[in-house]
Amino acid sequence: MRKIFDPVQNEDGSWGIRTNYELNELIENADIVRFIKSSRIAWLGHVMLMNDKRTPKRILEWKPIGTRIRGRPRKRRIADIEEDMQIIGIKLWRKQCEERTEWKRITEKAKTHSGL
Repeated sequence: MRKIFDPVQNEDGSWGIRTNYELNELIENADIVRFIKSSRIAWLGHVMLMNDKRTPKRILEWKPIGTRIRGRPRKRRIADIEEDMQIIGIKLWRKQCEERTEWKRITEKAKTHSGL
């Protein structure tokens, strides 16, 4: 959370990290995990509306060629988000993210959903 909400400049001009109290005020005492997941869902809607040539969208939809290392496969960001969408009960999210009002409703639902 400290990286998301940037450091603050003190009165003497020096920079410092935000305290836990300041972070709780910024997220309005919401559950931190739920807040991060809902922010990730909002970010996804933003990226999906981008042009296909933009770097964030290309990275999100990139599927590497070749074989993975042995062992348990690492999850990609899109797999985590799809799992969260399944928990919330959203189907066909790729089509719904094209409408801003609908996507805003989904992000608000994610903020209040107890399963995330």
